[in-house]
Amino acid sequence: MSDGFHHGVAAHVPVLRLGEVLLVTLQGDLHDSMAQQLQQDIAATIVDSRVTGVVIDISGVEVIDSFLGRVLAEIAASSSLLAARTVLAGMRPAVAITLVELGLTLPGLRTALTTEAALELLARRTPVADAGGSPREHP
Repeated sequence: MSDGFHHGVAAHVPVLRLGEVLLVTLQGDLHDSMAQQLQQDIAATIVDSRVTGVVIDISGVEVIDSFLGRVLAEIAASSSLLAARTVLAGMRPAVAITLVELGLTLPGLRTALTTEAALELLARRTPVADAGGSPREHP
């Protein structure tokens, strides 16, 4: 991973490591096979690089459906199980309205208006271990 990307199949979404955070930028439609590959790429990169956060930038996504909403929720859930927090950045107003209309609350996902704000959110609340070894939030 010397170039900062985790490579999967030919048609894939790049997963870029920025320090302790993975940055994933979605553009346009995410098809079934690409979504499955993205989930695998993110999980593998979290384990390999031991990052603590994932930012998914959806500013390039104009339309969201229940499939993409489910994929985003599953990425957040698997990232959480691997000790990384997920923030969804750049959501357009129409996408937010569609998610509400579909009844998708996206559990486990925090949101930020911009990628920069998402990175700041993850930097502000870094999990650290307490004296007993249990993780806790650091302000």
